[in-house]
Amino acid sequence: MMTPPRGPKPPNIDLTPAERHALETLVHRPSTPQQLALRGRIILASATGLNNAQIARQLAISADAVRLWRRRWLDTAPGDPAAPPDVAARLVDLPRSGSPGRFTAEQCCQLLALGCEIPADSERPISHWTPREMAAEAQKRGIVDRISRRHVARLLKRGR
Repeated sequence: MMTPPRGPKPPNIDLTPAERHALETLVHRPSTPQQLALRGRIILASATGLNNAQIARQLAISADAVRLWRRRWLDTAPGDPAAPPDVAARLVDLPRSGSPGRFTAEQCCQLLALGCEIPADSERPISHWTPREMAAEAQKRGIVDRISRRHVARLLKRGR
């Protein structure tokens, strides 16, 4: 005989047939990012009545992760139950805290374009751009007020 789970019973998740179908489609689609698929599995398992510890064992994740996504699913319930379910939007991460980026998209594009130019055209005695040279040239042209060579390298790496 199985002993009942200890601790408080987690909140119940009742899925509409449309939500269940959308979640199952999301979980089984090969192009779904694995984070979203795991979160979808958590919600589907929660809807079967399993508690957080059981789901955590079944999916080999922490009970805290199960608790977080169960709570997030319930907090993001749509106001109109007749609206088509957007389950993927309910399973995405919240925006991260922190300061906004220092450089605009236009400035980043200008830096990438600078990297495509020949350094000799800018009167630089080098054959290839280095992050240090690009930072100096970007400041000279007024693309940015200041930028570190390391940040230039990160922008170039991300731009590939």
